[in-house]
Amino acid sequence: MIYQPTKDKISQLMQAYQQLSKGNTKALHTIAMNELPEMVYNSNAIENSTLTLKDTEEILVYHQIKKDYNLREVYEVKNLAKITEKLLKTPNQKLTIELILSLHTILLSGIKDHRAGRFRSGKERVQVWTHLGANPAFVNELMYKLVHQYHAHTDRYFLDNIAYFHAEFESIHPFCDGNGRMGRLLINQQLMKLGYPPIIIPNKSKKSAYYPLFDHYTTTNTYDGFTAMLALLLLEALHKRITILTAKRLITVHQRAQQHSKNVNTYLNKAKRQTIPAFRMREKWMISTDFND
Repeated sequence: MIYQPTKDKISQLMQAYQQLSKGNTKALHTIAMNELPEMVYNSNAIENSTLTLKDTEEILVYHQIKKDYNLREVYEVKNLAKITEKLLKTPNQKLTIELILSLHTILLSGIKDHRAGRFRSGKERVQVWTHLGANPAFVNELMYKLVHQYHAHTDRYFLDNIAYFHAEFESIHPFCDGNGRMGRLLINQQLMKLGYPPIIIPNKSKKSAYYPLFDHYTTTNTYDGFTAMLALLLLEALHKRITILTAKRLITVHQRAQQHSKNVNTYLNKAKRQTIPAFRMREKWMISTDFND
């Protein structure tokens, strides 16, 4: 659950973002493409990929594939990047079962083609840790119902709607493989359809700030933790774009604290809570040199 001040802050930043977007389409696309390796790296790392951010950048930016790279993980990088670019180019697509299946086809291309682009069926059961995915006999029905509910709940706050969809999608676990990556892709599809920028769910905090939310949902059927997580990450994504488009220069939050004789940890905590307009780039918290607190 998030309170009205947070909703107001998102609304205010969104208005500023929309104003800056006018005439800056190319710049915003450049920002999105610049963070593409980070987005791909984090989503894959959450699924325990062994490739680092540097490895991911070498594959996507420099088109270099080392002999010791796991071939499946290389496909995972390329496929996830391909889908993300596709969503960036066509942000106005409506969320449908057909879209979900088409994206999943790309996600597992060259990895598990026989399982790509279709929901689980027959005896295809899945288990993640202690959680057992939905009975495959009902997956198709549950997914159609979920998509319908997402579009029907127009009275819900948009982040509540996306949070519920993500929690339920992962609870159903509709695919034999690729559920986590698909779930995070769909968050960004939903955000961009509404005009918001995409977010990055960080791998570093998955055990403390992401995985526990799924356990909480399965035991309490409440998804407010996901809403709170999405709100922080969306504030960060908005702060990032607004700052890059308006700032003279960027520095690390660490440098900013040192320059003003402030406690670094205090500044980092403010960045994590998004009470200052800081954002992460290549796993470092950044801020404008013009920022005054």
